[in-house]
Amino acid sequence: AVDAAAAAAPGWAATPPRQRAEILRRCWELMTRDAERLARLISLENGKALKDARGEVAYAAEFFRWFAEEAVRGTGDLGLAPSGANRILVQYQPIGVSLLITPWNFPAAMATRKIAPALAAGCTCILKPATETPLTAYAVARLLAEAGVPAGVVNVLTTSTTGRVVNAMLDDPRVRKLSFTGSTEVGRVLLRKAADRVIHSSMELGGNAPFLVFEDADLDAALDGLMVAKMRNGGEACTAANRIYVHRSIAEDFAARLADRMSALRVGPGADAATDCGPLVNAGAVSKVAELVDDAVARGARVLCGGKRGVGPGHFYLPTVLSGVSDDAAIRREEIFGPVAPLYVFDTEDEAIARANDTEYGLVAYLYTRDLSRGLRLSETLEAGMIALNRGLVSDPAAPFGGVKQSGLGREGAHHGMLEFMEAKYIATDW
Repeated sequence: AVDAAAAAAPGWAATPPRQRAEILRRCWELMTRDAERLARLISLENGKALKDARGEVAYAAEFFRWFAEEAVRGTGDLGLAPSGANRILVQYQPIGVSLLITPWNFPAAMATRKIAPALAAGCTCILKPATETPLTAYAVARLLAEAGVPAGVVNVLTTSTTGRVVNAMLDDPRVRKLSFTGSTEVGRVLLRKAADRVIHSSMELGGNAPFLVFEDADLDAALDGLMVAKMRNGGEACTAANRIYVHRSIAEDFAARLADRMSALRVGPGADAATDCGPLVNAGAVSKVAELVDDAVARGARVLCGGKRGVGPGHFYLPTVLSGVSDDAAIRREEIFGPVAPLYVFDTEDEAIARANDTEYGLVAYLYTRDLSRGLRLSETLEAGMIALNRGLVSDPAAPFGGVKQSGLGREGAHHGMLEFMEAKYIATDW
C-alpha cells in the first residue's frame, strides 16, 4: 500500500488543483447518488439507526464538496522582510504519503473527513479503517475510483493485526503524515510511535462533553438539543453529551421531561426505518455501559428510565436517564459511548464552569441560555475546542473540528483541514 501511494504521489501532487477539485466534486455527486445504499450498509455493519446513517452519509459527502472548493485555494504569501533586504515568499506543498486511521462509529464520515482534504492538498494516502467496519471503507473507495481518482492515490488496507500493520507503515520513511480518530489511549501510543520518525500527526481523540442548562434557558430548545447531542448514533460519539449540568431551579422539571423523551425512543435493529436507537457495536460496549450505570446507582443515582440491557438477541442497552449522580461516580470521568444521560445539579455560574472544565478532555461543550452575553462570555471560559451555544450539533465541514487538552491535536474541516496535509515552504529572494 505504501509502495502504491509513494508511486502515485508525484503525479497526484502535480495534478492541477482545478482537476483535483473536479474529481472531488464528482465524489460528492456519486456519494449523494448512492446515499440510501451506503446508509443501509452502515446500519447493517455497525448497527446505527437508519435515520442516523442517512444523516452520516449526507455529512460524509459534504466533505468532498467542501474540499473540492478548497482545493483551488491553497495559496501562499508574498511580503517584504522588515529589514527591506529581501522578499519573503511562502508556498504550501503537499506533505506526502499520509496514513489515515478511522473509527467504527462514523465509518463513512471519518473516512471522507480525512481523504477529501488529503486529496485536495495533493497527498496520496492509505486508509486503515476500523476492524468492525471495513465494508463502508471499501464502498467509499469504489466511489472514489468511479469518480476518477487515479490508482494508488487512495489505498484501503484492512487487517486483523492492526498494531503490526500500522507500526510497519509508521516505520516507513515515505510516510510523512498520520491522521488518527479514536480513543485517547490509542492516540498516545501512536504519538509515541510517530515520534520515532518525527511524523506530522493530527489526533481527534476522546471526549467527555459537558452540557450546561442555565435557569433562563428555553427548556424545549435545550431538550431538543440534548436529544441530538446525547443520542446521535445512540450515544456512540466522541461529541456525545456525557455530563449534563442543570440549574437547581429547573432540574426536577428538566429531568422528568428528558425521561419522557428518552423512554419514548424505539429500540430495535438499525436497518429498520422505525428504529430510533439501534444496538451498541458489540457485547463489550454493552458491558461497559452497564458497569458505569451500575456503579452510579450504587453511589446513589436514581434511574428515571432504562437502566438495563435490552431483552432478546443483539447488543442493546435501553435509553437511560440518571438523576442525582455523584461526582465520584466513574460515569463522570469516563466516556460513556452509549444511550445514558447522567444529570447533575449546579447553583452558580462559577460552579457550573468549574465542574464542566474538571476533566482531562476538551473536545466540545454545550451551553443553553437565553442571555447571549452570558453565553458568549462563558463560551470563552469553557475548556473545549468547540462550543455549541444553544445548539445540540457542532459538526460542519466548513468549521474547524477538534479539541484541546487530551482530546487531540490539529483540526479537521474548514480551511484548517487542508493545511493539516500541507507544509509551508519559505523562499528568501531578492530581485
